[in-house]
Amino acid sequence: MTRYLAVAAAAAATLALTPATGFAQTARGYYTATPMTSPEKNSLVTRSTIWKCGEGVCVASKANARDNIVCELVAREVGQLSSFRANGANFDADALARCNAKAR
Repeated sequence: MTRYLAVAAAAAATLALTPATGFAQTARGYYTATPMTSPEKNSLVTRSTIWKCGEGVCVASKANARDNIVCELVAREVGQLSSFRANGANFDADALARCNAKAR
């Protein structure tokens, strides 16, 4: 029991000393969509892709669709995007404009 308490105390101390980080810094995903206006919901689904949103950014794991289609699908749900990233690469201005043409 004493060992358990020592481990629990060490874990609590570590958590207390860890700086708080924002959603965008801690969320990991294949896709990152940044809507022009903050999404109303904390999560949404486009086809079979689950998006988690927080602090003005939505992230999702890799989907079974082309990146441009995934961008269009999330833009339909959250509106115009200021940026979209897939597999670590940002969409250029032309690709983002085509994506935003499908926004609600």
